[in-house]
Amino acid sequence: MQAHWEQVYESKAPDQVSWFSPHLETSLSLVERATGGNLSASIVDVGGGASTLVDDLLDRGYRNITVLDISQNALETAKKRLSQRAESVQWVQADVTQAAFPPHSFDLWHDRAVFHFLTNPGDRTAYVRNVVSAVKPGGHVVVSTFGPEGPVKCSGLDVIRYDAAALHQQFGASFRLIASRKEIHQTPFGTTQQFVYCYCTLEPSAR
Repeated sequence: MQAHWEQVYESKAPDQVSWFSPHLETSLSLVERATGGNLSASIVDVGGGASTLVDDLLDRGYRNITVLDISQNALETAKKRLSQRAESVQWVQADVTQAAFPPHSFDLWHDRAVFHFLTNPGDRTAYVRNVVSAVKPGGHVVVSTFGPEGPVKCSGLDVIRYDAAALHQQFGASFRLIASRKEIHQTPFGTTQQFVYCYCTLEPSAR
């Protein structure tokens, strides 16, 4: 899987992948709602790679940001774009289903468009286990996938589409659903993709 994504980011410009957006407005809105303006909140952007979310978070003054991606090429793209500002970000190259996070590391876990690639039930279980371990008790989780009317494949890989209820169900009762949103994403190629966002808090008893 790492080789697949390395090839994607080696062969395509950052703004020539279907999920690219100059600004992830829905993600930003939910991050700001979850953190309540706490600019020292510890945030991890899972699958953030070459995404512009880190740029906008830095622009808003957030100063405790980790970006995780399976592709080193994606991370290097973001570092180059940010130039010296990249030094203030923690960069992690890892498969999120196998990554070892220090317990209770993050106030907020954000994922736009990773979870829907986890077609193996064991990978989804490992992902959720990592969220429970890595997020602080009472912390926040924002996950976005393709919605019911979204694509069935992306970058040559199968995906699983979710509505808000089905996505929340994957995480279970330990995650209290605060809000969900649908978004129609305009791709760089003039097409559209439906995304679904779920914003949850992790119950303190989920340990």
